[in-house]
Amino acid sequence: MYSTAQIGLTGNAIMGCNRVFFPSHNRNVTVMLATLIFAGIAAALMPGISIAQDAKNQGFLLDSNGNIVRSATTGDCVRTSDWTSARDVACNPVMQPPKPVAATPPPPKRAPEPAPAPARILPQSINFAADALFDFNKAVLSAAGRAALDDFARQLSGAQYEAIFVTGHTDRLGTAKYNQKLSERRAHAVRNYLMRNGIPASRIRAAGKGETQPVTRPGDCKGPRSARLIACLQPDRRVHVEVAGTKSVTRNPR
Repeated sequence: MYSTAQIGLTGNAIMGCNRVFFPSHNRNVTVMLATLIFAGIAAALMPGISIAQDAKNQGFLLDSNGNIVRSATTGDCVRTSDWTSARDVACNPVMQPPKPVAATPPPPKRAPEPAPAPARILPQSINFAADALFDFNKAVLSAAGRAALDDFARQLSGAQYEAIFVTGHTDRLGTAKYNQKLSERRAHAVRNYLMRNGIPASRIRAAGKGETQPVTRPGDCKGPRSARLIACLQPDRRVHVEVAGTKSVTRNPR
C-alpha cells in the first residue's frame, strides 16, 4: 500500500529520469509523458487503498477510536451502506460456548412421619353396678364410684359422639314408686358428675326405669328379705350408660 507522499516521490523520480532522456528544448513532451506515467501508477494503487479503507469500515459505523458503534436501545451494530452479510462477523464474533451450569441438587427428602397409633375403640355401652357407685339404698356417689366415672370420662376424651344416655335401675325390694325415684336420682347423680368432667350437659340425658327391667329371672332369688336375697338381686341394681355415635379415637404418638 502506498501513501500520497510516496506517490509524489515516485512521480518526481520519474520526472527526473525523463529529464535525463529528453533534451530541455522538448520540455512539454517530457511533462506530458511524466503525467501519463503518474496516472498509470495511481490507477494501479487505488484498489489497494480502497480495500484498506473498506476493511477498516467493515460495513458498520465507527467512532473516533475505530470501534463499532452500537444502538443504545437494542445493542445492535449500526450498519452503513457498505454492510453485507459476510461482514456481519465483525459485529457478532463467534461466541464462546456457555460455561456449564452446575445442576441444582434436589431438596433433601423429608423423613417419613411416624405412623399413627392404632385406633382405640370406645365402648358404646357399659353397665356400672350400683353397688360400685353407691351405698345400698343411696343416691350419693361413693369414692369408688367417682373413680370409676373418672376413668370413663377419660375414655371419652377426644371422642366424637352425639349423646350419652344414663339409665338407672333398681331391684324389686321396696315399692315400685320408691324404686322409680331412686333410679332417677342415681341416674342424675351420674349425669351431674360427668358434666363436672367436661361433658356438655346438652349431650347427657338421664332417666330412671325403677324395677321394671330386671336382669334376674323370676324364681332366681327367693325367700324373705335378707342379706342373701339382697346379694342375689345385685345384678338388677345398676346404672346403664350408652354412648351414641361413638367413633374411633387415634392417640397421638408420644
